[in-house]
Amino acid sequence: MVARTIPPYRADHVGSLLRPPALLRAREDRAAGRITADELRSVEDGAISAVVRMQEEVGLQSATDGEFRRTSWHMDFIYQLGGIDPADQKLTVQFFNESGTLEFTSAALRVHDRVTLADTIFGDAFTYLRGQVTSARPKLTIPSPSMVHYRGGRAAIDPTVYPDLDQFWDDLSAAYAEQVRRLGQLGCTYLQLDDTSLAYLNDPRQRELVAAQGGDPMHQHERYIRQINAALAGRPPGMAVTTHMCRGNFRSSWAAEGGYDFVAEALFTQLAVDGFFLEYDDERSGGFAPLRFVPPGKMVVLGLVTTKRGELESKDDLKRRIDEAAKYVPLEQLCLSPQCGFSSTVEGNALTYDDQVAKLGLIVETALDVWGD
Repeated sequence: MVARTIPPYRADHVGSLLRPPALLRAREDRAAGRITADELRSVEDGAISAVVRMQEEVGLQSATDGEFRRTSWHMDFIYQLGGIDPADQKLTVQFFNESGTLEFTSAALRVHDRVTLADTIFGDAFTYLRGQVTSARPKLTIPSPSMVHYRGGRAAIDPTVYPDLDQFWDDLSAAYAEQVRRLGQLGCTYLQLDDTSLAYLNDPRQRELVAAQGGDPMHQHERYIRQINAALAGRPPGMAVTTHMCRGNFRSSWAAEGGYDFVAEALFTQLAVDGFFLEYDDERSGGFAPLRFVPPGKMVVLGLVTTKRGELESKDDLKRRIDEAAKYVPLEQLCLSPQCGFSSTVEGNALTYDDQVAKLGLIVETALDVWGD
């Protein structure tokens, strides 16, 4: 098996990591006015330096900043796009876990003007991350263009600004394309577009919600794929781009269920990315059969290790499941990762720092056994 020197790597991870207690306290102190923004940033810097060392020490070839400067994996980015602001309304999403349900509530978004890009979003954050890595490749995660549209649909977009929704999509993809270009200038060679919508649309309940918003539940994923492709059409040479799809990850809970069957053919054959991070940690994600649509040259990162619980998986079980997936896509096109981040929002999932490190280490060890790199 040829060793992989470009992303995604045989042993990889999604991006977000558990926030250390000192960082959580600093965020609370900043919200209460007890410390300055510069003091909070100093705490963030120290926490990021430490978590980069951890990722390199366990043997990962990519390192993120853990999304330590964010409250949410996606909204911190989306609200920085020109023309988009928090709305007065609240967005409530129902999540599920083994014990029942819980609700995630945040401000909705409103597209009130033409979508533009002023400053490079997370540019400073990436520059700091790039300065901290020694052996790993710095990886930046941002939400995909689909996430600007999915929750609110047409109702969140001012019809006086965009009477024709095609113009909204053109502006949004152009803003993203400029973001990608600027990230390339900063030295970003590993970019991940996080997209829950493409996984959610496999769930009939989610398609019903899309229909209730006036959307097209049978073809919305095809629109999303076209817009992501438009955003990536001019990406810099040498920049690897992946996408990550999960069914919700908030305090060890999920929002959607179902295999990848509904979107698989269009997703794997049309989306212009180098690799797909796929959630596969339990039966909610369905089987591996949809992977039969993955074309040669595309990588699939199997999210077999859960971030929702602290119990450590069996290496033999992971190898068995990799073998099962290899019935549908060649082994050389497969990699291994957690199914999602450990802390998609600042609250984090229900496991410890040591659990997190053990799971990342297990991924590295298993990848070495299976692929030799």
